[in-house]
Amino acid sequence: MSNPVFYATPEQLAGLLPGAHFVLDGAEGRHAATVKRLSTGEPVDVCDGAGLRLVCTVTNADKSTLTVLVENVVAEGRPALGFTLVQALAKGDRDELAIEMATELGIDTVVPWQAERSIVRWKMDKALKGSEKWRQVVAAAAKQARRSAVPVVGSLAGTSAVCELIKEAGLALILHEDAVDSVATVARQWLASTAGEPAQQQGVLMIVGPEGGMSSAEVEAFVAAGARTALLGHHVLRSSTAGPAAVVLLSQELGRWS
Repeated sequence: MSNPVFYATPEQLAGLLPGAHFVLDGAEGRHAATVKRLSTGEPVDVCDGAGLRLVCTVTNADKSTLTVLVENVVAEGRPALGFTLVQALAKGDRDELAIEMATELGIDTVVPWQAERSIVRWKMDKALKGSEKWRQVVAAAAKQARRSAVPVVGSLAGTSAVCELIKEAGLALILHEDAVDSVATVARQWLASTAGEPAQQQGVLMIVGPEGGMSSAEVEAFVAAGARTALLGHHVLRSSTAGPAAVVLLSQELGRWS
């Protein structure tokens, strides 16, 4: 069974080697000591949220801190082929459910998209609060999944900003019910076009629309920028499930789970 995970900053963990002691304090220390009730001798991983994992053993616990002995240091980093989910804002916290599940499944970056048909609107202070809430959601999901790296939450994007992301991606997919080719087919065609060695520094982009779907103007703009429409299956998925489903399919097709 994998060890429970808690996070500290990269600065706090920098330079720690096997044999060193580290004191986990603050909210993470209190959670480990009082909620999880970890005690002396139990294993625990302390990660920096960017791919560094310290495999540790608890040497002391009190009400607000956890002292651990570093047994091993593992630099996991992020996957060579990065996955980004552009998730349209959706009502009823469906967008948060989408990024939570996508995080558990391995997404590397999530970008909130203010689509034309998004009922939820992030304006002024709400944009700041919304982004912070998304960061909290992915951090909690990463901890639950015991990941060493927490997904990056991008800035709120409009359609033009999404088009720029498409241009930078190696493969950009518009998850759309009217698509002809499946996600798997498009992924295989892309692999074939790159001789099985995709440009890893570019990564894969997945775009999910809001409850009412994407407008034709949005789809046309994305296609013009270089994205391809792709079908997830025979049934129409909610905005909350389309992204996670795509992460699963692409992880299998592109070898991230091999």
